[in-house]
Amino acid sequence: MSSGTGITDADGRPVPITVTVDEHVPTTPTAGGAAPTALDGDPAPAPRIGIRLTPPAGALVWSCTPEAARELAAELLRAAEEAESAPARRPVTVEAGELRRGDVRDGDRAMTVESARTDGSTVHVTWKSGAGRSWTQAYAADTAIPLKRRLPEGR
Repeated sequence: MSSGTGITDADGRPVPITVTVDEHVPTTPTAGGAAPTALDGDPAPAPRIGIRLTPPAGALVWSCTPEAARELAAELLRAAEEAESAPARRPVTVEAGELRRGDVRDGDRAMTVESARTDGSTVHVTWKSGAGRSWTQAYAADTAIPLKRRLPEGR
């Protein structure tokens, strides 16, 4: 991952992230003593996933098992889906000329933008209902359209 991930520190500065697969630890460390090695009869070391965050204040390094990495990824995915599908505290209003695929119109019925095409000062928006019906509506490019949800740029 790179610093372009959108992950920031508490001050809003980008935090570069590096994920590695080459860190290893023994599968059964001993309590209070040195960790056993493959020479002690222990199986090969378990693979570890390394996660390095490098904010301006200094690096943070964590590691986990592949299973824990999958659990973390699943939790992050669930949180992302919840954040994207949660209704906004208040609707966002955009001009019809700024509508993009995936925008959800604020109102009693679910309406999602399938496409928006500008023809001079007119915008032709194809909507899809929650029931799967599609239709196209024309708007002046500067018409304010209230949105319930807007996906991030580039999705």
